[in-house]
Amino acid sequence: MEHIFTEMALILGISAAIGFLATRLKQPLIVAFIAVGILVGPSGLDLVASHQQMHLLAEMGIAILLFVVGLKLDLHLIRTMGPVALATGLGQVLFTSVFGFLIALGLGMSPIGALYVAVALTFSSTIIIVKLLSDKREIDSLHGRIAIGFLIVQDIAVVLAMILLTALGAGDESGGLMLASIGVIIKGIFLLATLGLLMRYVLPRLMDQVARSQELLLLFSIAWAVLLASGGELLGFSKEVGAFLAGISLATTPYREAISSRLVSLRDFLLLFFFINLGSQLDLSVLGAQIGSALIFSVFVLIGNPIIVMIIMGIMGYRKRTGFLAGLTVAQISEFSLILAALGLSLGHIDQETMGLVTLVGLITIGTSTYMILYSHQLYEKISPLLGIFERRIPHRERDEDSSDHTEEADVILFGLGRYGRNIATNLLARHKRVLGVDFDPQVVAECRVQGLPVRYGDAEDPEILEHLPLHSTQWVVNATPGYEANLTLLKALRAHGFGGKVVLTAHSTAEARMYREAGADRVLWPFVDAAEQAVDYLTTSTDTISANIPWPVTLGEVRLRPGSHAVGKHIRDLDVRALTGASIIAVDRAGQSHFDPGPDFLLMAADRLVLLGARESLDKAKGLLEESKAQETEPGGRTFRIEEVPLIVDSPWQGRSLAELNLRGRCGITVIGIRRGEEKITSPSPNEILRPGDVLVVVGSLDAIENACRQQP
Repeated sequence: MEHIFTEMALILGISAAIGFLATRLKQPLIVAFIAVGILVGPSGLDLVASHQQMHLLAEMGIAILLFVVGLKLDLHLIRTMGPVALATGLGQVLFTSVFGFLIALGLGMSPIGALYVAVALTFSSTIIIVKLLSDKREIDSLHGRIAIGFLIVQDIAVVLAMILLTALGAGDESGGLMLASIGVIIKGIFLLATLGLLMRYVLPRLMDQVARSQELLLLFSIAWAVLLASGGELLGFSKEVGAFLAGISLATTPYREAISSRLVSLRDFLLLFFFINLGSQLDLSVLGAQIGSALIFSVFVLIGNPIIVMIIMGIMGYRKRTGFLAGLTVAQISEFSLILAALGLSLGHIDQETMGLVTLVGLITIGTSTYMILYSHQLYEKISPLLGIFERRIPHRERDEDSSDHTEEADVILFGLGRYGRNIATNLLARHKRVLGVDFDPQVVAECRVQGLPVRYGDAEDPEILEHLPLHSTQWVVNATPGYEANLTLLKALRAHGFGGKVVLTAHSTAEARMYREAGADRVLWPFVDAAEQAVDYLTTSTDTISANIPWPVTLGEVRLRPGSHAVGKHIRDLDVRALTGASIIAVDRAGQSHFDPGPDFLLMAADRLVLLGARESLDKAKGLLEESKAQETEPGGRTFRIEEVPLIVDSPWQGRSLAELNLRGRCGITVIGIRRGEEKITSPSPNEILRPGDVLVVVGSLDAIENACRQQP
């Protein structure tokens, strides 16, 4: 036992070190763990002596892996994605298996070995793809959802393949393949019927009791997975099939997410031993002879699989960009391919050479495709001119998404409608701005349409989306999503389209903000920094200072002015708070600064926090007054502020008088911000500016105030 413990300690230490190196190289840990197996195996340091214990942990890891796959099996995703997931998934499986089989035969392999290699080439790694898409924040994009959809189809196909291969192995042993297949079908019906009854009458009630303890929930889940894995093997299936069905049986319970989240780390840890065990059994002398064949199969997987996905998606009406990004997710074989090959080796269907070939293809394709997916957008930009053959003249399926809203003009185009972006859109709409949202998540697009927000499907990193947006009428383009590449790609594309408005990008660090400004962004949003500053404002208020300096109890209240508040844009004297409510405004907090004892001419703005003094009843009345919406004032003819030109009519009484003398602000409620005098434009004119015949005043004020000013000229 001491020897085993020391052996495991050394293997885990080496795994951690090589795993760290792999992450620095942006490689999945699968590649690192196989390399560890080769290093500690007979061809390397020869540290592995406890093969039986290693094999047991490996089988436990595979059982937990299949259990989690069954637990997360989301058939609803396949249905919501429509036929594209099924068509692409099944089409890619058929293409890869048929042509892979023919290539294997052409390389001189036996029919049964060629069959195993062909099937192994078919499957892509759900674990790796989900991790990479999540890291790139593309899991909810259209191509991400499609990829997850056909990966689920592949997961189902691999389980069916394992059942068939198990039946094939049983048929070889008994001498009757047909009889063995019928036996497997009968046992499968019995197993499914039993599970169906348990799912209907037993498991829901049992899980409610088990879930009262989180520790017991985890223990029961592992036990259930291993028990059904063992039962599947006893019934003539494989452990993998039994574990997969165990996951499906709990997938309908409300505890699936809690179980899967707790098992992911255990799954990854136990799979370490499977890949180490696999690597330790590889003979490098045998692998050397397989390099040529492995390169041929690897090129086929890296190029052929994405091409067939692009062809199918192009026929179905998707853009070449969506097809390309989704196609890259199948440019590798998966851990299931290695598990399938190991199953064939244990059944005696294939030899060590074939097992080594599949492993080499896995190392090459997983390592290469990882970089292809990480740098997919840069890769697309370089080869997009060559991909036109994979796109219909009218990609109707995505074009319908783009044109479903008939917004001809927009003041603001907003990319990214997550929580941050949607709040920006809501506030812009409240200020009567025309907003057009753009998001790459089809579900978010559907939700926004239900809420009445004009929105189109699109990705900020797709330069082609700009061709379908009303940039000619847009004053601002805002990208509310973080990400260095996405922001700079959008900025570059807007400049290439000659966009003359202002561009706002979102940063999560000072370095990002600096790069965006240097690249030409007009504004930079810092969600976390802005929120932190606002939080500090809330914690350091005038209320605290005033309360600390007064030696006797006083009743203070605080009101924050929302953008739609009745008080925004008014002077304190206009509100007459003290006369109407009995409370007094004794301070105003604005952007981290406190303005004590503001005078009657103090202009209130959105986000101001007013500190009130008065009796409790007076404070309640004042809060109600200040929080009152100004919706009734924003109707046509109301008090919405705007910029207008007011020409001086012939013989106007304003001619020959200075702006200070006219006092248009006090008399009419308007402010002169400019004067157009022939070809000359005077901005921010001084109070001593004398008005001349033919002058055109540029004024700011409400519509009523501007009309009132015009009426004062006879």
